[in-house]
Amino acid sequence: MHKFFAQPQNIGESTIHLDGDDAKHITKVLRLGQNDMVMVCDGNCNDYLCTIATADKNGVALTINQVLKNTTECPLDITIYQSIPKSDKMDYIIQKCVELGVNEIIPVVTERTVVKVKDGDRKRERWQRIALEAAKQCGRGVVPAIGEVCTFREAIDSEGGLKLFPYENERASSIRKVLEEAQGVQKVRIFVGPEGGFAEEEAECARENGWQTVKMGPRILRCETAPVAATAAVICMLGDW
Repeated sequence: MHKFFAQPQNIGESTIHLDGDDAKHITKVLRLGQNDMVMVCDGNCNDYLCTIATADKNGVALTINQVLKNTTECPLDITIYQSIPKSDKMDYIIQKCVELGVNEIIPVVTERTVVKVKDGDRKRERWQRIALEAAKQCGRGVVPAIGEVCTFREAIDSEGGLKLFPYENERASSIRKVLEEAQGVQKVRIFVGPEGGFAEEEAECARENGWQTVKMGPRILRCETAPVAATAAVICMLGDW
């Protein structure tokens, strides 16, 4: 069933109104009409099973048939601090991490970040749209937030929870070992480097600020693979898999 997110002000006791891109998608792309059914979420883990009452490109009126509690959210609060990669790799990272259950993704400029962020707000808006579409596709009860672009120093100063720093030069501490010793943790932060990896000075700074550098096997992972793999490991060991 097709899923959409609605703003709280558009959700009444018995009806929901969708407009803008959602209305156009329903009428022009999906070609849905009167009496067809859709699912709408309020972004706060409440799903509404609805029937289309009226529909045109300017707006869709829905009748609420049933209210359900969304049960897809991961019990862990996971944030990804992602050094901004080149090309469209960030799109992939956001899409897959949202599917896995991440709550927030924060773009970071690190020492070896190649991309020059000239219009952070515009990029952020685009990345937020990708997160929204991914949340629809996988049935999420919330839309994960894309944070403002920040510096390495700002990211490393984040507090609380288990802080993982996948680092290719780490030899002793594996992500499995760290997660085995972290049972009961509810908040997890994962900091992933860019294509060129982290500088040694950055890794040392991370350790000094409470981050645990971890190895993720004997193979070097791409920057778009590492956050997905790390998130999957965290959810498998500490979450709902």
